[in-house]
Amino acid sequence: MIKRNRTKLSLVVGAVCATMLTLATPAAHAGTAEDDHTATLAALKAFQASAGPGAAIHAGGPGESWTLSAGTGTINSDRPIRSDEHFRIGSQTKTFTAVVLLQLVDEGKVSLDAPIADYLPGVVTGNGYDGTRITVRHLLQHTGGLAAYTPQVVIDKPVSNPDGTYELAELVRKGLSFAPVSAPGAGFTYSNTNYLILGMLVEKVTGQRVHETVTSRVIEPLGLGRTVFPAPGQRALPTPAVNGYHGVRVGGFYFWTPALTYDPSLFSSAGAMVSTLEDLTTFYQALVVGKVLSASGLAEMQKVREAGPGVSFGLGLGRKELSCGIVAWGHSGGVPGYMSQTMVTENGRHASVVTNALFQINAPADQLHELLDTALCEDAAQRS
Repeated sequence: MIKRNRTKLSLVVGAVCATMLTLATPAAHAGTAEDDHTATLAALKAFQASAGPGAAIHAGGPGESWTLSAGTGTINSDRPIRSDEHFRIGSQTKTFTAVVLLQLVDEGKVSLDAPIADYLPGVVTGNGYDGTRITVRHLLQHTGGLAAYTPQVVIDKPVSNPDGTYELAELVRKGLSFAPVSAPGAGFTYSNTNYLILGMLVEKVTGQRVHETVTSRVIEPLGLGRTVFPAPGQRALPTPAVNGYHGVRVGGFYFWTPALTYDPSLFSSAGAMVSTLEDLTTFYQALVVGKVLSASGLAEMQKVREAGPGVSFGLGLGRKELSCGIVAWGHSGGVPGYMSQTMVTENGRHASVVTNALFQINAPADQLHELLDTALCEDAAQRS
């Protein structure tokens, strides 16, 4: 979500063999960008001081980009996070999934306002759910009344296949085991179940696995060479990669342990993808200027609904009005080991952030949004 969204992914994780790292004044690595973007550097340091071992922002305006890094991408070393390193993007995957659905709408294969039961009969039913009243649009915009749900890595996991992979149908069954929170269309509740159902819809309409469809329809046409929608069982991050961690802060100390390994099919169309700060920037910039969807498809995606104080959400895309008066579009993501967000404007300003830890308590959401706002508005001020 875009601004101060408190419905981040909630993941149950365990800590084993913690490593202690003192972070007093985080090292900054920026080259000449450090001198040119002092306000953003200060905001980055403030964010990283409450975030993971390291953090980085890749930002800029039309025709130029720069990267700042604070802390480290690998504990007990001085290794800045680079803009071309891979990390798990979590719920930024949802925007890719939404793009595919809107392409299918453009092609007349899916109707936004058709009930999901028209395409997946018998899937969204029982436990108070009625798929004849929940539309594709509802699912894309988190307004179908589905309960908040995040597949768990450790406790109360969905049932896996013998090889440790997961089927979308099982993930959806687990998500729908939680009772509805509202009538369809009555309110906004961010739930991964919406996008897991949409993954099933993509597979039903295209006849392909969802990771194959996103790859062929979005990743390859845009030339996103460092973006991957992993197939079930493809657990390793491509190299180079940012190391992800879990952590606990005690006073001036952090205790880090490597993020737990899990199969990407656990999050699938709701959060399985891997990318880089550079590739995410390319994707969102192409999206908002109309290179990915038709004009009507993009207009549907940008029809926002208030989702909470300062939060507006369209179809897989969030909207935020910045402190300098301009509007930015994007999405956030969080999975074990990583917290990230990308925001872009229609005139070429962009900012993509990652930190290599995900916190369940005291997540630095305010600092993240301050960092993004500072970077985008600092660039605007320099150009005015």
